[in-house]
Amino acid sequence: MSKKSTNNLDDFKMNNKNQDIESPDIQNKEEQENLTEAQEEIAEDDLILEQQNRIDELERELQEAKEASLRRAAEMDNLRKRLHREKQQIFEQAKITALEDFLPVNDDLIRTLEALEESDADPSMVEGVKLIANKFNNVLEKKGVERIDETGVPFDVNIHDALFRQKPEDKSVESDIVLQVVENGYKIGDRTIRHAKVIVSE
Repeated sequence: MSKKSTNNLDDFKMNNKNQDIESPDIQNKEEQENLTEAQEEIAEDDLILEQQNRIDELERELQEAKEASLRRAAEMDNLRKRLHREKQQIFEQAKITALEDFLPVNDDLIRTLEALEESDADPSMVEGVKLIANKFNNVLEKKGVERIDETGVPFDVNIHDALFRQKPEDKSVESDIVLQVVENGYKIGDRTIRHAKVIVSE
């Protein structure tokens, strides 16, 4: 073998040797880069997860705040309604209390008018008392007050107060029928403010 050929062979072996020496470094560098990329991806995923968790937490807090706000609004609305009802009840009770004081006066006017009409009283006096009684009755009607003074109707414990029972003159009248109203009753709507005192059939 020539000297030149021997030198070429030595160069080839040397190159191969150098490549064998450099090859592990290249692989380590690629692995390091891959590892770094993987770590960066993991860190990025962790950051995204952390941000998502924070977003979820903020959304829960926002929802809780909304629900608390709605509860407070509902409580305030209920409070306003309750105060309005109580105000109305106080007003109605005050009105009823005031009217109750005037009912005996109205009864006296009605009895006086009936007595005058049955007597030989001066017609102008009868007319004057009738005018006053009518005005009083109009005031009561404006306030929603109804008089309970019907006879021939079934006895109703909600509006009547039975003084006693008696046999009716008319045999066809059934039991528990109002025969006579001794004292008028009064009501406002469905609320009785004074029961009518009545005589009831047996």
